[in-house]
Amino acid sequence: MPFDGHSIKLVPKLRQAIQQAFLAIYDLPLSEEACSVQVTRKEFEGTFSFPVFSFSKRCNALPTELAHQIGQWLQTHTNLIASYNVISGFLNLVLHDAIWLSILTTIAADSTYGCLARRMRHIVVEFSSPNTNKPQHLGHLRNNFLGSSLAAILDAAGYTIHKVNLINDRGIHICKSMVAYQEFGEDETPESTGIKGDHLVGKYYVKFDQVYKAEQALMEKNGEDATVPPILQRAQNMLVEWEKGNPDVIALWKKMNGWVYDGFNATYAELGITFDKIYYESEAYLLGKTIIEEGLHQQIFYKREDGAITVDLSKQGLGEKVLLRNDGTAVYITQDLGIADLRYADYHFDQMIYVVGNEQSYHFKVLFAIMTELGRPYASSMHHFPYGMVDLPDGKMKSREGNVVDADNLIQEMIDTVGHYMETTDKVTKCAQEGLQKLHHTLAIGALKFFLLRVSPQKKMLFNPNESIDLQGDTGTFIQYTYARICSLTRKAASVPKVPLDGSTTGSLSPLEQNLIFQLYRLPETIEEAAAAYMPSVIAHYALELAKTYNKFYASHLIFRESNANTRAIRLLLSFCVGKVLKKSMALLTIELPEKM
Repeated sequence: MPFDGHSIKLVPKLRQAIQQAFLAIYDLPLSEEACSVQVTRKEFEGTFSFPVFSFSKRCNALPTELAHQIGQWLQTHTNLIASYNVISGFLNLVLHDAIWLSILTTIAADSTYGCLARRMRHIVVEFSSPNTNKPQHLGHLRNNFLGSSLAAILDAAGYTIHKVNLINDRGIHICKSMVAYQEFGEDETPESTGIKGDHLVGKYYVKFDQVYKAEQALMEKNGEDATVPPILQRAQNMLVEWEKGNPDVIALWKKMNGWVYDGFNATYAELGITFDKIYYESEAYLLGKTIIEEGLHQQIFYKREDGAITVDLSKQGLGEKVLLRNDGTAVYITQDLGIADLRYADYHFDQMIYVVGNEQSYHFKVLFAIMTELGRPYASSMHHFPYGMVDLPDGKMKSREGNVVDADNLIQEMIDTVGHYMETTDKVTKCAQEGLQKLHHTLAIGALKFFLLRVSPQKKMLFNPNESIDLQGDTGTFIQYTYARICSLTRKAASVPKVPLDGSTTGSLSPLEQNLIFQLYRLPETIEEAAAAYMPSVIAHYALELAKTYNKFYASHLIFRESNANTRAIRLLLSFCVGKVLKKSMALLTIELPEKM
């Protein structure tokens, strides 16, 4: 069985012992739940604390007296407690070193440590979901990293995970790029220009916006209605023709989308992002239209006088929402209706998580309300995972204007920044040229992922490339460096005579060593917490604190120069386990750790 944090049940054992103490001393039977055990605050000695205030009256004893009596009984009658102290009615418990060493050897021996027991629940995680009218940008990176990390965490928590992507490959935004290319492209291609396919298409999305604004300004100057400038009218007409299946429009659409897919795939490969299945809006919008017909038949939806089909969700506080335009063309929510049914048919999921920016919160409230009105059995299992946007120093990214942090360019900038940093720091070992490029890439992607994942998803954030790679900062690079240091120790330890360690190993541990083992012990509960809250940042902070504690240990404790062979063996084992848990934790953030730096 995987070690899931409960093979050595510290908290339940302490609760049971406290129950026995109350019964023995005060003849007071307590439920296990009543014996609340919590982690001791950092400023006090101990690992776990037990507040006694609520029992003082029932035991006819002052809180301090009560705490001492319980502490003395635990120390005398169990093999758990080495010592205790009492602070203001809190009984702080220090565990025997044997407990910690038993935990350490258990973790070292368990190849599946950090994998919780499997649960009979299927979760679909949709993330990325780019439009095929532009390359991915920094906001997409946050989406990709949150989605892939959330999927990894939920998988480690025991769920069966299905990672899916919805490519928004049709609609008015795609037609804008197509119209601009048709009018200004002069048949250029990625091959003829040397421009990556998604970037080439994005160039014409920006071109469309430039022409749109110029035409709009001219119409306003001439006193005309500038609501729909000519180029926008042509894009709207193209969308109608696309939905009619116009062969020329379809051919152009397939060609330009093909360029974008090649570009997207290259970006995903660079980032290590994978999916179990990719859905396409173009394959679902007709099913969405069928569902809309179903809603009309049930009188859940209705047709306005202008021909648009809408739903009235005023009772839910969501107002009126258009489901089909008055020209019959689909909107985003049209295909989302169809995709929801497709997903349930494919996976019969217990939970469907949409990783989409918080700017779309209203959209998903409407979607979920519609599926509830339609009586879909899975409606209550749909969940929106919102996240804050990533801003430029001068404001939010706007891809129509071209002032956007492009994902591919940012990745290369990160690689270049890492290369420069490594040349100027004395903390990094020089390695062979053939391994240098891979190392730079590993560090750059790791720094980028960690920086975007360490912040609570709901918060907006600014990205600072230089800050993200600081070896002394709260960075992924710091954790990668710590892991490489541990790997160096492990390689060196191969030449040191081994002292066998097992569950009966004894030794004296410093408070810092006890704290390290306790942090290792808390990996399963940390995974549980991150999975329950959908919070990759919980794992990021856990890994960072573990790396910080280990570096304090490394700086203050002898390892190879330690004269006591048993102590040396314990510290090497502790280092090995920290490396193991760092690797597992960072894998949950989909971050690779180099063995050499």
